[in-house]
Amino acid sequence: MVLLNVVASKLQYEPLTVRLGAVVSGVDLRETLDQEIIDQLSDALVKYKVLFFRDQNITRAQHLAFARRFGELEIHPLTQHKEGFKTQDIDPEIMVVESTAKTPITADHWHSDVTWRKDPSLGSILRCIVSPRVGGDTLWADMEAAYEGLDAETKAEIEGLTAMHDWKPFRQSMYGKPGTEQLIKDLKAKYPPSEHPIVRTHPVSGRKAIYVNDPFTTNITGKTREESRELLTRLYRTASVPDYQVRFRWAPGSIAFWDNRSTQHYAVGDFFPEHRLMERVTIAGDRPF
Repeated sequence: MVLLNVVASKLQYEPLTVRLGAVVSGVDLRETLDQEIIDQLSDALVKYKVLFFRDQNITRAQHLAFARRFGELEIHPLTQHKEGFKTQDIDPEIMVVESTAKTPITADHWHSDVTWRKDPSLGSILRCIVSPRVGGDTLWADMEAAYEGLDAETKAEIEGLTAMHDWKPFRQSMYGKPGTEQLIKDLKAKYPPSEHPIVRTHPVSGRKAIYVNDPFTTNITGKTREESRELLTRLYRTASVPDYQVRFRWAPGSIAFWDNRSTQHYAVGDFFPEHRLMERVTIAGDRPF
């Protein structure tokens, strides 16, 4: 395949908010891109935190090839056992997220992906194949801005604290299904709870971000869930501040590439029983500090 010798300066970024989110134009993701383009997109990802692309009618192979330019790909260890995340007959690195009238599904809670892993993902590239006629938007929250917005007393309170993260929501969807008892036991042994700082430092920018989320964070290290609840609830709620958010309307061929280290996201479940079909490829990350 011939490299597309696109000059990096031809890339254009249209910010959607002052804080985060930009629509990228001047690039065709069907092509093999020059390293200069990849480097500029990597820098833009750290700056804007979520990059959006329109009218990119790429194949699964092209989706995987583009994602691999940013690092090793991650295979989600649990979604193959969760209803609605289909993996049959496709590359294991591709997560198919499909919602229909019979099997409605969405991630309608603020979260950062797989924080229960020791090395949570760097980011994900989500491609829209079928969008509902109305609704089905996704929102992202800037958790660096959320940290900056904390009062000095709260910043001092959480400095140096860590929290435990667990994949309990996935286990709950598996309980009661035939043949899952041993599987759950094996997965619990392979993926025990992980401990991460409540305030994460971005490995590239050095900026600080709130790094706890309601679905996966269980408690502050050394405290019970009850003892942790008040402080964690305050921190969870920061993702819900509209000033820190960007909202994206999907259409077939739309792509979102987000930095999982500095954002949380929320898939709005306002489109049932409409059909929504997405495919996601995730880039492996490193241990938070």
